Amino acid sequence: MQWHSRRFSELDAGTLYQLLQLRVDVFVVEQNCPYPELDGKDLLPDTQHLYLHNEQKVLAYARILPPGSSYPDNPSLGRICVAQGARQLALGKELVRQAIGLAEQHWPSQPIRISAQCYLQRFYEGFGFIACSEAYLEDNIPHLEMLRPA
Repeated sequence: MQWHSRRFSELDAGTLYQLLQLRVDVFVVEQNCPYPELDGKDLLPDTQHLYLHNEQKVLAYARILPPGSSYPDNPSLGRICVAQGARQLALGKELVRQAIGLAEQHWPSQPIRISAQCYLQRFYEGFGFIACSEAYLEDNIPHLEMLRPA
């Protein structure tokens, strides 16, 4: 298994299909949350798609977005997910570590923002993220904005 980071234009059709399938499986089907998954941010030239792939499928994914795409002044991480059948492999922590490293590589010395599901607040605090908003509903799921200082 190997981590990959690609821009949208560098993704082949089969990999793109698997990335989108994983995102829909986790965020739409598992969480029973119909929302517009395809938001145009995947296509931005500086967006990075980070994923772990074994011989058969994508196991973990995160989207690293440039400043100005989700937040005016900060890069951000989003669509962080691990395939249900791979969660026993404890890939989530390594996925977030890899995503932070990629954001720091592309936008050094900049804080990173996320919109985290509230139940994951402590998980993200373990990576240095600090809550910087009150809880709010995003797609009917409680979230809070978190910031990881540079």
